[in-house]
Amino acid sequence: MTDRPKTPVLDRIRHPVDLKALTDRELHQLADELRAETISAVSVTGGHLGAGLGVVELTVALHAVFDAPRDKIIWDVGHQCYPHKILTGRRDRIRTLRAEGGLSGFTKRSESPYDPFGAGHSSTSISAALGFACAADLGGDPGDAVAVIGDGAMSAGMAFEAMNNAGHLKQRLFVILNDNEMSIAPPTGALSTYLTRLYAEAPFQDLKAAAKGALGLLPPPFQEGARRARDMLKGMAMGGTLFEALGFSYLGPIDGHDLDGLLPVLRMARARATGPMLIHVITKKGKGYAPAERARDRGHATGRFDVLTGEQAKSVPNAPTYTKVFAQALVDQAARDERIVAITAAMPDGTGLNLFAERFPRRCFDVGIAEQHAVTFAAGLAAGGMRPFCALYSTFLQRGYDQVVHDVAIQRLPVRFPIDRAGLVGADGATHAGAYDVAFLANLPGFVVMAAADESELVHMVATAAAHDEGPIAFRFPRGEGVGVDLPERGVPLDIGRGRLIREGARVAILSFGTRLAEVLKAAESLTARGLPPTVADARFAKPLDRDLILRLAREHEALITVEEGAVGGFGSHVAQLLAEEGVFDRGLKFRSMVLPDTFVDHASPEAMYRAAGMDAPQIEARVLDVLGIAVVGRRA
Repeated sequence: MTDRPKTPVLDRIRHPVDLKALTDRELHQLADELRAETISAVSVTGGHLGAGLGVVELTVALHAVFDAPRDKIIWDVGHQCYPHKILTGRRDRIRTLRAEGGLSGFTKRSESPYDPFGAGHSSTSISAALGFACAADLGGDPGDAVAVIGDGAMSAGMAFEAMNNAGHLKQRLFVILNDNEMSIAPPTGALSTYLTRLYAEAPFQDLKAAAKGALGLLPPPFQEGARRARDMLKGMAMGGTLFEALGFSYLGPIDGHDLDGLLPVLRMARARATGPMLIHVITKKGKGYAPAERARDRGHATGRFDVLTGEQAKSVPNAPTYTKVFAQALVDQAARDERIVAITAAMPDGTGLNLFAERFPRRCFDVGIAEQHAVTFAAGLAAGGMRPFCALYSTFLQRGYDQVVHDVAIQRLPVRFPIDRAGLVGADGATHAGAYDVAFLANLPGFVVMAAADESELVHMVATAAAHDEGPIAFRFPRGEGVGVDLPERGVPLDIGRGRLIREGARVAILSFGTRLAEVLKAAESLTARGLPPTVADARFAKPLDRDLILRLAREHEALITVEEGAVGGFGSHVAQLLAEEGVFDRGLKFRSMVLPDTFVDHASPEAMYRAAGMDAPQIEARVLDVLGIAVVGRRA
C-alpha cells in the first residue's frame, strides 16, 4: 500500500493570513512547496535565485508569526523577495518576474501593500524600519517593523548608522540578520538547539543569562566552538556584543532553515520585545537546489535554466560584452603600469574586475558594499601616487556622490571612474538604471566625462583614463554586448575634449553621446533614403565639450539634435548652454535634445525600454523630420 500524495498546502495560500490556520507540520510542507515553486518560476524567468532559496523557511516563519501588511516586513535589497511575493497574492504572476509589464525583481510599493518599502540598493532596510516604528509610535500606520538584512549589506555604514540611532531611541524594532556566509557546524547547532528551547520557555529578561549558562552545559570540546559562534560578527565592546553595545538585544545564531527553531524564537520575540532586537539567523544561499548550492555564487543571478540539470539557456554572443572589453583593456594597461590599481564595491564579477584580480591580486581591492568608502579609498590611493580605477555601476556611484565631490573633485585627485550599466539596463528596471551620472558629474569643476560609442572606443577611453593625471576622469558604458566592431590591439589615449565626425550630410546634424550612435546611424540610413542625409558626429566628451565641433555643426546646419542615454541636465543641457552663450540661437538654429524621459522607466528588455523612452532609430528619424517641418507620410514602422 502506498501513501497518498499530500494535498499541496501552497494551493491554499492566497495571502499571508492563510498561514495562521496551518499547523507547524503544515508550515514545513509549505516551505518545501514554496522552494519548489520558486525554483520553477525562476527557471522560466531568470533572476536572483540563490538569495530567495536561502530564506524560504525564514519567509514562511515571518509570515506565520507577524501580521503583514499591518506589520511591515522590509527585505533589504530585495534579491530574496521572490518567495515573499508568492505568499502575498502574486503567485499567479510570479512567472512574469522582470518581464515587461510583469512583477518587479525587487520589492515595489506600487506593486503590493505587502511591499511596504521599495528596494534595489542595499543597506536601507533598518533605516526604513526605524522610520515605520517611529511613525507608528507617533500615530501613523500601526504594526511592528521587521528589517531582513544580509551579512553583506550589513557591511555598509548606513546599516550601522541606523542601528546606532535605533539603540538611542530604544524603539521596538526587529532586525533579522540573514547570515548566509557561515556554515552551521555541530557546535553552533548544539548551542542553537538548546537556546531555542530556552528562548521559547524562559522569561524574556532571563534570556541573556540563559544563553551564557548554556555554554557550561555543553561538553568541553564544544564550549569553545559555541563561544566562537555566539561571538561571530560581534566585538567584545563593554563586555557584550557589538549589537548589544548599540542598544540591541541579541538572539542567535539560529539555524535559519530549521522551522522548529525559528518559529518559537520569532513568536517569543514578538510577544515580549520592548526595544530594538537583532535576531541572527544562519542560512545557506541556494539552499535545497543542488545546482545553486554547487555554483560559486550560489545561484545569485541566473538566466532561464532547466530545473532538472540546472543548465542555463545560453545564447551565442554576437560580440564581447562592454564589461569584458573594459576589463581586458584595464588588465593590458596594468601590465605596463604598476601604479594602476582597481577598486570595486562587492561587484568583482559584475564590473569585470574578477579578471583583474586573477592577474593582479595585490592591486585589486573589493571593499564590500561600501561605495562611499570605495570612492574616498580611491582618493587616498591617488593621493599616495597610485592610478586608481574605481569601478562602480552608475546606479551605485550615486551612493558615493558626496565623496566624489568632497574627496575627489575639490582636491583634483586623479581617480578614474569606469561607470558600468550606463543608460537603461533591462530587467533590473528603474532601481538600476544608469540615467544620472552625466548630469551629476559633468557639473563638477575639473572633471572629464566620456562615453564610449562602441567597444573599440571603450578600449581607447581606458587608455585615456590611465594616462590622465590632471584630475578626476570618468567614462561610461552600457550593460550587454557591444556592436561587434574590430577591437584595437592596444588603446590609444584620445585628445581630451575632442569628438569625431562620422559622416557628412546637410541641413541637420545629429550629435551622439554614447552607444545610441548605432541607432543614430540606422536613422541616418533611413533619412538618406528619403533624400535627407544628415551629418552624424560622436561627441565622445560631455566635459570638456568639443566647442569647435559643436559650433561648426551649428553654423553649417539649420538644425542640431543631440542624443544621449541619460536624463535632462546632462550632455544636451551642456551643449544648449554653450550655444546660448555663443548667441547661436539668435541666428535661427533649431536645436533639440533627446534624453531619457522625466519618469522612471519600468523594467523590460533594453530594446523595449528605449522604445518606450522614445530613443530608438525610428523615433530619432521622426524627431529629425519634425524639427525640419517635414510631415511623416508613409514612414516605415
